[in-house]
Amino acid sequence: MKRFLLVMLMLALPLSLTAQEPQVGLISLRGPINPVTAAFLKDNLSRAGGRGERLILVELDTPGGLDLAMREAVQAIFAAPVPVVVYVTPSGARAASAGAVIGLAADVLAMAPGTNIGAAHPVSLSGKPDPVMEAKIVNDAEAYVEGIAGKRGRNVQLAGKMVRESISLTAEAALREKVIDLLAPSREELLTQLEGRTLLRGGKETVLHLSGARVVRHEMGTRDRILDAISNPDVAYMLMLLGILGLFFELSNPGVILPGVIGGISLLLSFFALQTLPVNYAGVALILLGIVLFIAEIKVVSHGMLAVGGVVALVMGSLILFPSPEPYLRLSWEVIALTVGVTALFFAVVIVKVIKAYREPPITGIEGMIGAAAVAETDLDPNGKVVLHGEYWNATSAEPVLRGEKVRVVGVSGLLVTVEKEEQKR
Repeated sequence: MKRFLLVMLMLALPLSLTAQEPQVGLISLRGPINPVTAAFLKDNLSRAGGRGERLILVELDTPGGLDLAMREAVQAIFAAPVPVVVYVTPSGARAASAGAVIGLAADVLAMAPGTNIGAAHPVSLSGKPDPVMEAKIVNDAEAYVEGIAGKRGRNVQLAGKMVRESISLTAEAALREKVIDLLAPSREELLTQLEGRTLLRGGKETVLHLSGARVVRHEMGTRDRILDAISNPDVAYMLMLLGILGLFFELSNPGVILPGVIGGISLLLSFFALQTLPVNYAGVALILLGIVLFIAEIKVVSHGMLAVGGVVALVMGSLILFPSPEPYLRLSWEVIALTVGVTALFFAVVIVKVIKAYREPPITGIEGMIGAAAVAETDLDPNGKVVLHGEYWNATSAEPVLRGEKVRVVGVSGLLVTVEKEEQKR
């Protein structure tokens, strides 16, 4: 029995040591701050305590993002059960606009050499507001950022200038001006500098013990990665066009199914993306008008004028669809040129095919029978029977025709065809 207890104790000892090993959760936020990234950050911060993590390290590189998503991220950081460290890395990265505010909200804000922070002036996504409204927006943002900086004991005046004057600081200048807390060239060096650091959380002092800490990376799940990808303006735009075209072809050719399925899924995904982006609905209307004009060109021969109007409407709608001054919230010229070019080329091919089909001689009905070749099944003098398209028809001829002679149809009246000899036709 003693031996059994000794063995169990030896097996449990490594597990106990592992449980006591300090653990640091690592999250990477790269790219614009949107509702998906904010929700990802909030979920990991709320679960950090249950996972036994002593610290959450957020490695940040962002040009900015949406105001609502930024505020959700800031609230999640303040409500986190464990300390939060924001680290702007690698060299060449930035914490601009919304990223600067998220960094200022962290318990510890660190930067790698060669990075920058700032330029947090609020930008209206629906065009330039009137002076009074713009002043209200700037004042609100300035007070918000100054309140965050003051809560974390950082340079309040400089934080306010990031908003009002759009200033941006290098990592070295930010450390000198007490905007950030640490300058670290690597993650390992940062954890070393954090060892033994005292933080004030909830009115109580917390000392960080991270010696030998195990870093556990938390990645976005497949669902979040997909939603984050489609929140890109270029992807949302292509999904919207694909959805519109897919539904159009399904309605034009009921029963094909595949275009309708792809179009429906694409359109619903684009709706999700559009709610996370600044959308000008005049742009959406112009894009729809462009598609309608392309379709009308197929139905109405306008010698290409409707198609030209469709191209113009599609280009103009694409240009004003996302009216944001921020490059990461606008459509790229390459995507506009590619999608408009492919759409216009596709409809051009369809229009050419339709015109060609209109010009082809009829092959069915009475019109399709005129000029068709037949063979006399009986003598025609003047009436008899002929074999036409593999069928027996009553026929009449102005001149006698012998059985087996080739004839050609020159008229149709009900179930009676009028024929003449092939030799006479030549």
